[in-house]
Amino acid sequence: MEDKDVTRIHGPEHWAAGPAAAGRPGALTLAHPQPSLLDPRVASLSAVLDLVRTGRAVTRSQLEVLTGLGRKLVSLRISELAEVGLVDESGRGPSTGGRAPRRLRFVAEAGHVLVAHFGATAAGLAVADLSGRIVAQTRVAHSIGEGPAAALEVAFDAWDGLLDARQVRAPVWGIGIAVPGPVEFSTARLVSPPIMPGWHEFPIRQQVQERYDAPVWVDNDVNAMALGELRVGEAAGVQDFLYVKVGTGIGAGVVSRGGLHRGGQGVAGDVGHIAIREHVGIVCRCGKTDCLEAVAGGGALLAAAGRAARDGASPVLAERLASTGELTVEDLRFAAEHGDTVGLALLTRSGRLVGEMLAAIVNFFNPSLIVVGGQVAEAADVLLAGVRQSVYERSLPLATRDLRIVRSLHSQVAGVTGSAFTVIDELFSPGVLDRWLGDGSPAGRPELSATA
Repeated sequence: MEDKDVTRIHGPEHWAAGPAAAGRPGALTLAHPQPSLLDPRVASLSAVLDLVRTGRAVTRSQLEVLTGLGRKLVSLRISELAEVGLVDESGRGPSTGGRAPRRLRFVAEAGHVLVAHFGATAAGLAVADLSGRIVAQTRVAHSIGEGPAAALEVAFDAWDGLLDARQVRAPVWGIGIAVPGPVEFSTARLVSPPIMPGWHEFPIRQQVQERYDAPVWVDNDVNAMALGELRVGEAAGVQDFLYVKVGTGIGAGVVSRGGLHRGGQGVAGDVGHIAIREHVGIVCRCGKTDCLEAVAGGGALLAAAGRAARDGASPVLAERLASTGELTVEDLRFAAEHGDTVGLALLTRSGRLVGEMLAAIVNFFNPSLIVVGGQVAEAADVLLAGVRQSVYERSLPLATRDLRIVRSLHSQVAGVTGSAFTVIDELFSPGVLDRWLGDGSPAGRPELSATA
């Protein structure tokens, strides 16, 4: 049966070029074989949909080549997807000499996704279509330490306002929430988040589903940033890379073989709580001593900057503190750009310590790219320079031969976009797709986000 030509697991990142069972050149096969294979019909439906929605196939003939499926089976799968409004075939595709074929288009406007990307001190709220394109967004100053009820009130108010302002009529297909703490992805529960009092085991998914009657996925904020960079940012097309956020805290998102790696419980990349080599005796909010975040994160830097301003060690920072009453990362950037020795030293040391941590990971993981983002990292070139120096000095020559270390150009956008793709990838994964496709839409199906 032709369905057996394609076997599909989670998301387009798991496809690899290779010979199909039918021997068609350039067809796609499973990159990571699984002991139990998916239902062939679901696998081929998911494969066809992924190729169309990512733009890698815009005609039926391209689908035949890329999937290894026969013409009749491709036609059947396109008909099924068109029937539920996910694929349109009204335009004309590129001609190869004869009559131009009909062009396939993913109907991204069929539904919408609500997104909340919370950091320690601000939240990005957005509405996205099914292609991950942000159609409306806002950013709100908000302290995550105020607790879950306050955070969800911010999200609900923003989402309702954005939907009303855009006069969005398409249904909400899913909701993605990212938070700055360790999340068990399968249950959407936070477990002992150091900077989020009141969030431990808080039922975020259930609270949001009661309001919007849609499936909800919750992830760590840095994972969302990494996914955003992978899809639309500096890491587009890169198979193995790290996204490192240096903000109030420090964390990393790990992308391996083109897919986000969350680990067994969802906390892969929690590098902020790796101990630094130096012994300085600083107690971290997690309760341990000399964690990287406690020494080199934004909170630690601003605390040190405040002491330098008050004891006269930094006239520039003292002047900024006197004028505003509180120092920010922007003040650190200003001080460094004006040659202030304290500001330069703080940012340089932070970069060096982050780089030492990354050097060990480079030797272990061997990424081809490191993207450094977050409010602190984006504030000054000197921090990125310190990261690069430590990584190149302390990593193996072969591991750094082709390694690029770059700054994120749009951390805020990457986080919101990545949260949207968290939902989209789950909705269109074979296991979830099969549960709602017969109904035509996942709207009103909050149980879809529960672990099967």
